[in-house]
Amino acid sequence: MNMPLDDITVVEVSSFVAAPLCGMTLNQLGAQVIRVDPIGGASDVNRWPLAASGTSIYWTGLNRGKRSVTIDLRSPDGQELVQRLIVEGDGVVVTNAAGLSWLSYERLTALRSDIIHVQLLGRGDGSTAVDYTVNAATGYPLVTGPAEHGGPINHVLPAWDVCCGLYAALGVTAALRRRDHSGEGAKITLALEDVALATAGNLGLLTEPQVNGTQRPRVGNAIYGQYGQDFTSRDGAAFMVVTLTKRHFRDLVEVTGTGAAMSALAEALGADFSTEGDRYRYRDVLSGLFATWFSEHIADEITAALSATTVLFERYRSFAQVAEDQRVTSNPLFSRLHQDGLGDYLAPGMPMAVDGTHPASGPAPALGVDTVDVLTGRLGLSTADIERLATAKTIAC
Repeated sequence: MNMPLDDITVVEVSSFVAAPLCGMTLNQLGAQVIRVDPIGGASDVNRWPLAASGTSIYWTGLNRGKRSVTIDLRSPDGQELVQRLIVEGDGVVVTNAAGLSWLSYERLTALRSDIIHVQLLGRGDGSTAVDYTVNAATGYPLVTGPAEHGGPINHVLPAWDVCCGLYAALGVTAALRRRDHSGEGAKITLALEDVALATAGNLGLLTEPQVNGTQRPRVGNAIYGQYGQDFTSRDGAAFMVVTLTKRHFRDLVEVTGTGAAMSALAEALGADFSTEGDRYRYRDVLSGLFATWFSEHIADEITAALSATTVLFERYRSFAQVAEDQRVTSNPLFSRLHQDGLGDYLAPGMPMAVDGTHPASGPAPALGVDTVDVLTGRLGLSTADIERLATAKTIAC
């Protein structure tokens, strides 16, 4: 199908999560993305997990659909090749490689005035930071984990990398639209730490101490300000149960047969459980009432009973269980892909459906496999040029 970026080529000089995710997202929107790596690959080329073949499952997952070029990025000739790919192409570059003067907006815009340059940073001042250190600095590990735990607990989702990559893709598309209308390029900088800080501010986590003078508490698997809790069935299955509305809560009370006890509890406490504030305030005693019903029923009985109500719930699953679930195997988001080094597997496309279809990327390229085709096809280099550059180890092909 026709995609909005079908006529755009993006040069990506990147590693790890945010910048490669930006590139893959742009590819799923139709752009041809040329990933440029140093000879031998960047520091993420062999990142775990690895398949039995030694191929990085991680690297292939974030670089599907791209073309791969390997160039000596420390040599003047190699740097010139990358500059030409950007300037003589569509003038769009995405990078998280900071401090490279030859790849800077100032250097590139001197060669082409309408350059769109996206620079991903650790911190807004240009200093180094990664998702794991940014997360530590923005408060989340101190509200993650069991309520009784005293120290920080890191989560395993690289949330700021993911958000940053998607923000970067949004920045490219917005800059392209502006350039189409005005002819102007764009210098876009995006810091992981700023993404995390903005998110914490938007969700009220930073506003709360400023306005109320209070600190968000650690509440374990409960949900702050609402009623939500995990429960375990008689056969050991874990469920997450959430009630956001009065009707949700009323249905949970009814299905668990706790109506009489709930009325007595409300009277004793002077509480109104039709309000989310009281449901949250007395969450522990409420959970004690509900837990008995869950412990008396097996998982299938719980699923059947809750499915007949408005209660929001889901069974906890491992990644292996999710991979075998019909939400993956029968989901149009996923399609079967053959990846050299991995074999056949179900790979996701873009979560957003466009005209009813989830745009998908092809397999990830082998490192450097497109070097000759890209340099000859896009820069007009001759066979002799390629042989000279290869002999000088400026390129690997």
